[in-house]
Amino acid sequence: MRNLFLASVVLVTALAAGIRPAIAGRAVSETDEAPPAKLTLHSNAVLVLDHQSGEILYGKNTQAIVPIASITKLMTAMVDLDANLDPEEKIVITQDDVDSLRGSHSRLRVGAPLTRDELLRLALMASENRAASALGRAYPGGLESFVRAMNLKAQLLGMNGSRFADATGLSSANVSTAGDLATLVRSAYRYPKIRQYSTSTAYAVSLGGRHPLAFRNTNRLVGSGAWDIGLSKTGFINEAGRCLVMQATLAGRMVIIVLLDSWGKYSRIGDANRIRKWLEIASGHGHSSNKAAAAKARRQFSSTGSSAVSHTESGKGPES
Repeated sequence: MRNLFLASVVLVTALAAGIRPAIAGRAVSETDEAPPAKLTLHSNAVLVLDHQSGEILYGKNTQAIVPIASITKLMTAMVDLDANLDPEEKIVITQDDVDSLRGSHSRLRVGAPLTRDELLRLALMASENRAASALGRAYPGGLESFVRAMNLKAQLLGMNGSRFADATGLSSANVSTAGDLATLVRSAYRYPKIRQYSTSTAYAVSLGGRHPLAFRNTNRLVGSGAWDIGLSKTGFINEAGRCLVMQATLAGRMVIIVLLDSWGKYSRIGDANRIRKWLEIASGHGHSSNKAAAAKARRQFSSTGSSAVSHTESGKGPES
């Protein structure tokens, strides 16, 4: 009886201290898998899912319909590329492309001639609003036809919680859900130009001045050695907060990350890094294996193809 009493005391003490006891007489090994670390994020709507299987790894307010700012430009790029228009066609920036809604700054002056391909690159990489506007304006039938094509594309993709009102994302009427945006990222990833342009770190265009005009990617993570990013887009207007969507290879698996309405200038980047570390801890991968694992995951993905994204119900000054 005394031994039984002492054993009970030890068990109660261990449980109170948060120590996992041996089960059925088996000693706890140091190699036993620890429970995954808690993931605390500052974005109000989040979705992390496996790109290949569609398995949801983390979700938070995934079906909340919210403004998406310049994440819109991924749809702009797809609609433009779907039209098979001449990428070398010169399109001149006009007064119609100037942001009269928010007064956002642009380095593309009125009268500047750029090729359609240059506009596409700047819209995706540098989130250039005048570039995106010019793409929509130069579409057959004009901007109205372009927006109609954006909404039709959303319907065809099953993005039932999404609505587009312009090509730039400056309008807060451009809305979607984290679940829908995962579908958007998966679809956009199939376009080689979107993958390439959205993950370029920098690009320069010649507009007739003494020096080419240099632009940089609005997502600083694309130049980080800790990340292997296959697609990227940022977004910001006051109504949307800081937004970020990415396709990346983390801990040996291709994942899609959607971060919406993140408060604080750097919180979306912080959330992305927290997700990366969370996945690496859960899988046992370290930074040193990222590049090799990324290459392996891409090979596997190209041989197996992609599957549909599943959606889940859940609770509750422009750059982009």
